[in-house]
Amino acid sequence: MQLQSPAYIYCRGAVRPASEAVLHVSSEALVRGVNVFEGLKGYWRADGGFGIVALAHHFARLQRSARLLHLPFTMDFAAYETACRALLEALLEPGRDMWLRTTLYLVEGHWGEGDVTDLVITGYHQPRGLPEPIALGVSSWRRADDAAMPCRIKTSNNYFAARMAKIEGRARGFGEMILLNSAGRVAEGLGACLAIVRDGAVITPPASEGALEGITLDLCEMLCGQMGVPFVRRPIERSELGIADEAALIGTLMEVTPIKAIDAFVLPPGRIFPELGRLYLEAASGASQLDAFGLSVFQPKGA
Repeated sequence: MQLQSPAYIYCRGAVRPASEAVLHVSSEALVRGVNVFEGLKGYWRADGGFGIVALAHHFARLQRSARLLHLPFTMDFAAYETACRALLEALLEPGRDMWLRTTLYLVEGHWGEGDVTDLVITGYHQPRGLPEPIALGVSSWRRADDAAMPCRIKTSNNYFAARMAKIEGRARGFGEMILLNSAGRVAEGLGACLAIVRDGAVITPPASEGALEGITLDLCEMLCGQMGVPFVRRPIERSELGIADEAALIGTLMEVTPIKAIDAFVLPPGRIFPELGRLYLEAASGASQLDAFGLSVFQPKGA
């Protein structure tokens, strides 16, 4: 996998050369992996503008994660939006969408005393178009429960099991995997929510099952309402994966990615998730006007 190395990064309150983004080796950001983050997706629009999807929603979730992890975070939304746009201005290329990771690192302090944080934003170019269907497996690794590592805190530590599952999946020929919770029911994918279709309804696990409170999932619930498709949040047993009519991973980076097989179970070609994915991209890129997407739109210099 070839990782991108963008020339610029946002840290210490300004856009800087990426080489200046450094953390002290003794900071809790490194020693204990203390951080919270959000992934944002931005899309070029037909009118030449560039829009970030649900920016206010992501900011609010970042605030909630910081609060639960006892991290000071005083930046207001206007400053957060300005910071994201500043980095985009430095990195944007015509015709290439972008994914931003806004990470709040604990750079000073020790065990909750004298804590100081810094918001670091990185940006990466993304291919355009609808995601291709994928095959995945069910991992032997489990999602931690709320008393061990609350899934509603979007922190890097919450992706430790996902890393182990990713390596396990690669050995089995899968690029993505499904994590179960401690009860053996479906939690989510490695970096996206999981949904299935049964009897014409979209079904997805609630947060109490170990799933992130997904922003993209909430947007897709709204789109399902427009499609006239019932949307249900309830526990999903592992055995339901093999008899689902359709399945998909849903998240900021994955968008709506249909699943064509889960382990040995081949799923039939779907109708609902391909249509949902098409409607999602239309709304995200401004081709359809849907206020719930909360697009933060600006006109890049030179566009």
